[in-house]
Amino acid sequence: MSKKVSPLRQRMIDDMKMRNMALTTQSIYVSAVARFSAFHGRSPDTLGIEDVRDYRLHLISRNLNPNTINPIMGALRFFYGTTLGRKDITDQIPYARRADALPAVLSREEVERLLRATPNLKMRTAFITIYAAGLRVSELVALTAKDIDSARMVINVRHGKGDKDRYVMLSEQLLAILRDYWRRSRPSHWLFPGPNPLQPLTARSLQRACREAAEAAGLDKSVTVHTLRHSFATHLLEQRVDIRLIQDLLGHRNINTTTRYTRVALATIREIQSPLERLNVELTPPA
Repeated sequence: MSKKVSPLRQRMIDDMKMRNMALTTQSIYVSAVARFSAFHGRSPDTLGIEDVRDYRLHLISRNLNPNTINPIMGALRFFYGTTLGRKDITDQIPYARRADALPAVLSREEVERLLRATPNLKMRTAFITIYAAGLRVSELVALTAKDIDSARMVINVRHGKGDKDRYVMLSEQLLAILRDYWRRSRPSHWLFPGPNPLQPLTARSLQRACREAAEAAGLDKSVTVHTLRHSFATHLLEQRVDIRLIQDLLGHRNINTTTRYTRVALATIREIQSPLERLNVELTPPA
């Protein structure tokens, strides 16, 4: 028997549906508000800014990082500002400042090592596809054979982040790899199905396979499937691909998200000549 949804929760869900928010975002937001309510033991529409402050301090006391806290604050901002119409409370819920960490990136040789250390055909093909096209995990698992357009040599990414469709390039090598994979696996609908062919492969399965491959390849434990997307963007920058084109390929809304990769494009950085090279400086100071 399904649990009855309260009118307040249903209103929040309807508000998110009206704004065409992604289903994953809806689930995260509803769960966040539910946990906030459970923490105080009261309905969230009876709680105010001081209750939000107390809850935030509780989250900080658990040593949660800003990347974990900010979606929770986003949920509360949406709940108060949109569902309750309390903009006065929303304005007092700031996001936590994130550390400006560099994205983890693999060298080309390390990407090859990771792929060679992935024995499973499906997982290896999935990792190759992410690296070749710069896909998010959620976009990869949602692919069907119909999304691979060999006539125009593009991949149709449907309902990416922000529910945006886009095209990414389909390389000759990737097409050959995907055709070989399809002949050997014959997926019926999802290009990368899970154990149940009616369901796509899960992100958790991909992450587990990636951790195992990274360990087998002797790579850093911080390597995740998303590292392949970071590596795609960085390697394109090193190939002198225009950054705005990379932005479109990645599906970034803000160019600032893409420009982070300029800080880790080591091949490009190494090519920059230091101003010291223009000076005639003696190796040892004159006596």
